[in-house]
Amino acid sequence: QVHLMESGGGSVQPGGSLRLSCAGPGSPFRFVALGWYRQAPGKQRVPVALLQRTGSISYSDSVKGRFTISWDNAKNTLDLTMNSLKSEDTAVYYCYAIDNTEFWGQGTQVIVSA
Repeated sequence: QVHLMESGGGSVQPGGSLRLSCAGPGSPFRFVALGWYRQAPGKQRVPVALLQRTGSISYSDSVKGRFTISWDNAKNTLDLTMNSLKSEDTAVYYCYAIDNTEFWGQGTQVIVSA
C-alpha cells in the first residue's frame, strides 16, 4: 500500500509563489508516473503536471511556464513549485502515483486571492 501525503498549501496573493511537496512515493522510479492534479470548486479533477518514469515531464497549458514539477532527492519528495499564481489556480491539489494501480493523496488547499 502506498500512502501519499501532500503539504505546502495555503493562501497567497496573485503573483505569489507556493511550493507543494508530496511524501510517500519513495522513489521516482517506483511508479510508471508521478504527478499533481487539481480540483477547483465545482469542477472535475484535472492533471497539472506529470513526471514519467522515463524522465519525461508534461504540464497542462494553463500552468506551463509557471509551475515546475521535480523530485527532491534529499527529502524524497515530489514537489510542485508554483510561481506567478493566479486566482484561477485556486483548487485542492492532489499528489498522484500510478503503477498497476492509481494512488492519491488526501489533497492540500491552495487559495489565490487578493
